[in-house]
Amino acid sequence: MVSFTEAQLLAWISPLIWPFFRVLALFGSLPVLSQRTVPVRLRVALAFFITVCAQASLPPMPVVPLDSADALLMLLQELLIGLSLGFAVRMTFAAVEMAGELVGLQMGLNFAGFFDPATGGQATAVSRFFGVVVSWLFIVINGHLLVVAALVQSFHAFPVGPEPFAFLRAVQPQVWGAEIFSLGLWIALPLVAMLLFTNLVLGFISRVSQQMNIFAIGFPITVIVGLGGVLLTLPLMQVPLTMSLEKMLTYFQ
Repeated sequence: MVSFTEAQLLAWISPLIWPFFRVLALFGSLPVLSQRTVPVRLRVALAFFITVCAQASLPPMPVVPLDSADALLMLLQELLIGLSLGFAVRMTFAAVEMAGELVGLQMGLNFAGFFDPATGGQATAVSRFFGVVVSWLFIVINGHLLVVAALVQSFHAFPVGPEPFAFLRAVQPQVWGAEIFSLGLWIALPLVAMLLFTNLVLGFISRVSQQMNIFAIGFPITVIVGLGGVLLTLPLMQVPLTMSLEKMLTYFQ
């Protein structure tokens, strides 16, 4: 008859259960994978698969009773780190979408708002287009593999322990919001400058030729120039996206 003690069972479960909760929390907040179109069972299975595959590179896990206060604090820590890692990647996506908001505002396309099922709120045409493009680019540049690598390294930078708020004191996530404005303005600045120059030219034309109805021709010209600028700057979006993603992932390494 096969028998085992509670200590042996905890020794078998501990190396799997704590990384599993951290990976599962990441998949619950990571862009692309956290959408409603991705089944929950797929996220759970993928989290368990990554947990098993990463066992060789993970540090030893503490063995504590699952009904103790330390186990509750460790569970809180794992969920907090996993959600924060997904939130850091979401900051990069939000910065690109903010650039789309600024460009759409200058083009006059922000009147075309619609419901965004990914976020549950309103989104504009250009912002949603930038969001779709950055989602594709995230997969193409193997951003999901970079996130998984940063997750594995986070177990060395922030080992499993009964101090969930030590992570917050170390990475200071309250300052991550500045990345949205810096990256968003960096991406949108060339297009905003181009559209501003277009508006200045249209204003000069309206003063020189006052009989011309500038409102009838100004909007189509602005939209055409804006769409042309978007088309020209799309190949250059990989550089700021990669730099911002690597910068956010360094907090966990």
